[in-house]
Amino acid sequence: MSWLLNLYETYQANLGQVGKIEKKRNNQEYTLLPISHTTQTAHIEVEVTEDGKFHSAHVVDKSDANTLIPCTEESASRAGSKIAPYPLHDKLNYVAGDFVAYGGKIKKEEPFSYYISQLAEWANSSYGNAKVRSIYTYLKKRQLIQDLVNERILYLDDDDQLIEKWNSKYGNKPPLYSTVTGNAESAFVRFTVYSPDKILTKVWKDPEMYDSFIEFYHHYLSDNDLCFVTGNYLPSTERHANKIRNSGDKAKLISANDTSGFTFRGRFSDSSQVASISYEASQKAHNALKWLINRQGKTIDNRVFLVWENSGNKVPSLTEDSFDLSSLDPFSIGGENNHSFTNQEFAREFSKAIDGYRNNLATEADINIMVLDSATTGRLAVLYYRNLNKEIYFDRLVKWHTTCAWLHRYRKNSENHFVPFYGAPATKDIAFAAYGPNASDKVVKGLMERMLPCIIDERKIPLDIVRSTFYRASNPVAMEKWEWEKTLSIACALINKEEGYNLALDKENDNRDYLFGRLLAIADVLERNALDASDNRATNAVRYMNAFSQHPERTWRTIQASLQPYQARLGNKSIYYSKIIDEVASRISFEDFNDNPLSGKYLLGFYSQRYDLYQKKSKNIPSADEPQSEE
Repeated sequence: MSWLLNLYETYQANLGQVGKIEKKRNNQEYTLLPISHTTQTAHIEVEVTEDGKFHSAHVVDKSDANTLIPCTEESASRAGSKIAPYPLHDKLNYVAGDFVAYGGKIKKEEPFSYYISQLAEWANSSYGNAKVRSIYTYLKKRQLIQDLVNERILYLDDDDQLIEKWNSKYGNKPPLYSTVTGNAESAFVRFTVYSPDKILTKVWKDPEMYDSFIEFYHHYLSDNDLCFVTGNYLPSTERHANKIRNSGDKAKLISANDTSGFTFRGRFSDSSQVASISYEASQKAHNALKWLINRQGKTIDNRVFLVWENSGNKVPSLTEDSFDLSSLDPFSIGGENNHSFTNQEFAREFSKAIDGYRNNLATEADINIMVLDSATTGRLAVLYYRNLNKEIYFDRLVKWHTTCAWLHRYRKNSENHFVPFYGAPATKDIAFAAYGPNASDKVVKGLMERMLPCIIDERKIPLDIVRSTFYRASNPVAMEKWEWEKTLSIACALINKEEGYNLALDKENDNRDYLFGRLLAIADVLERNALDASDNRATNAVRYMNAFSQHPERTWRTIQASLQPYQARLGNKSIYYSKIIDEVASRISFEDFNDNPLSGKYLLGFYSQRYDLYQKKSKNIPSADEPQSEE
């Protein structure tokens, strides 16, 4: 119950956000839902006057279709032919009193009679307000279909019957019939009250309407029981919310509607013996979860990765890279002219950047980490959940970003220019580096989940992920240049997580694999400098990279032989590179100069040596632009 309690406390700590409309980056609206409310995608908006007469109607644009509506326990979980009307806004076959008169088909009883009876009870109660009564006064006239036909939103056939599904024989398809999936009867209708001076708030955005229904519906709740979330005796519920990940999500986190014997497995006779949860706690916890997912969750193929803190303050996510978590300029670390990029320097600077998040939280604040996914359309599961003290969380986050760190060049700024950054890659980018850009969402979300213990519990990165990334980085000819550069830097970051090397070239490192990597980098830079700036072909070092990683001694002889024409083209300028080749090769012992396959350390040596050469400003070295990613 700990995750439910933390979600409930999150709702309680953010009561000021209830009903306030917020927008995502794509301008889609969302809000922290009031209890006894849910969201639906509306297709038709109907305006009525304050005295209960029809004013106008129009088809709702998709960008404005998400609508906050009041709901009961029954309507929130209705399915199939079950009649359970929403209290105010609902589908056409529920809200149109003349639906049957215009040929609408119903299976058993008329849904409108249940709908209007429930609405009348609310409108005529002491909790009803002027807006509810205006809408009720109009709808009880049973003329909605007629008015929508007059507004040319719905259409009738030659027999004056409602056209439920458009046929090409009627001509061009009207907007509503293009928007609604299925028949016209499934069109969702929302209502509001028209005001000539436009001072009235839309009904689905009006806090007064929220409070009106909450107070009205509260009196229908009964059967007090011990709530396992709050510890208080409150009205309980067995019906819990769906639409957790999006407005079309039917999966539930808590359900026990299978009474055939499979669910309880002989341990219980009914669901209340397992746990009882109050209606209030269930509503608040689920609504807080929906809000958090919209606000800061990351969704991959319906799998949700969510990190939050109960007070609602922004918390850096585990799935993001160092570029997103800080505004550090990688070239300013340790001084303007210092390009050493030692792990200690970066750790110190990154910790300062993260302290901005840390200091915004209360001393005893906890961080919640949750992963949600569904195997079927009706069941949603918590795949991963951890609750950590903020100090532990931030310490683990800093350690990950400062140990799994390398220099990357694949991110772009707001001006769409590539920006190098030093640090850890995002878990999604690790997936693409390991399995390629065409990896399915199923594969990507699986890897992202597997990486969580590596960050939170400081476990080793799974060997298959490191190997796959290493093999792809060693095969540049199979990728475009920008993709290989990205894969290479991510592979270096993963390998560096275990090795603890610095980006700065270590000229005292006599590790065989590291030295072979240095040789390959020198050959690559030498040939690249000899080529024309317009010549974008791969160098021999890059072309033979895969073979070099498997048979370094044999392949190096081939690469070194291919360098001779380029050395001749450079003339005296090639002497510098020849000296470095001789220096590095002389450090490899006679026994180590063999064809045993190279480990990932050779990539670290390759990257560091190449980076070092491109930073040199010596007059003895021909000028060359450092290669940039092109995505």
